[in-house]
Amino acid sequence: METSYAIWDPSTGIHLGPITLHYYSLMFIFAFGFGYILMTKIFKLDNVNQKYLEPLFTWTLVGTILGARLGHVIFYQPELFKEDFWSVFLPISTKNGFKFTGFSGLASHGATIALIFTTLYYSFKIIKKNPLWVYDRLGIVVSLGGAFVRMGNFFNSEILGKPADQNSPFAILFPQQSNEYGITVPRYPSQLFEAIGYIVLFIILWALYRKTDKKYQQGWLFGLFFIILWAIRFFVEFLKEPQGEEFIQIGSLNTGQVLSIPFMIAGVVIMMMSKKFKITQAENEKPD
Repeated sequence: METSYAIWDPSTGIHLGPITLHYYSLMFIFAFGFGYILMTKIFKLDNVNQKYLEPLFTWTLVGTILGARLGHVIFYQPELFKEDFWSVFLPISTKNGFKFTGFSGLASHGATIALIFTTLYYSFKIIKKNPLWVYDRLGIVVSLGGAFVRMGNFFNSEILGKPADQNSPFAILFPQQSNEYGITVPRYPSQLFEAIGYIVLFIILWALYRKTDKKYQQGWLFGLFFIILWAIRFFVEFLKEPQGEEFIQIGSLNTGQVLSIPFMIAGVVIMMMSKKFKITQAENEKPD
């Protein structure tokens, strides 16, 4: 096809004989792999026993996948509870015969809510630290992981942007979605815009953690993480196609934007409250 637009049409993944390593799955591996390495370094800097790393990784993995999946189904595809119940919890489809599909719908709002609760359990029952201490550090890791997930969406040509202006340097054709959107309609690479935003957020949080004393004001980094993360999500939504039936709408704001507003407000409140939870460097680095 001859066109002046950039064309994004990668293969489904890396073929290793009879096995295909899908790019989206690979990005998830990168997200948790680099997250594990980064949290290992953070625990060393804070003089935290490495024995607490494995349960954090486990609870984060479970919370992210289960919460993201449930969030997507509840907010965008509630009909799956009746039409294909097992596909809500397992990477399969039974609607038209048994088929392995992978999780094709994951929502960051659901993942965030689930992570809040799994981290509370981890904080009180396992590491026995103020949950805000854990959230401050987990936010750094999650911001980087979110960038990998959105790059996985880009590889899969999913969560596409709205039609782009013909003169826009960001206009891209996504042939993999030609049946749904039309092969000749250029669109914004909203997945990459969001990924870049998350990378910038990671750099900001990491610099503040390493170069300032804000990590001793428990909750400050986490509040900032919430504000910037959901602001990025809110504004990128203006360039995204709807991901399904809109569960909530207020005026011209879609479901993703409406759900992002409470999180941004929560971030402001957390930052204001963080003044009450200051600790000293000695308390932060106290051996277990």
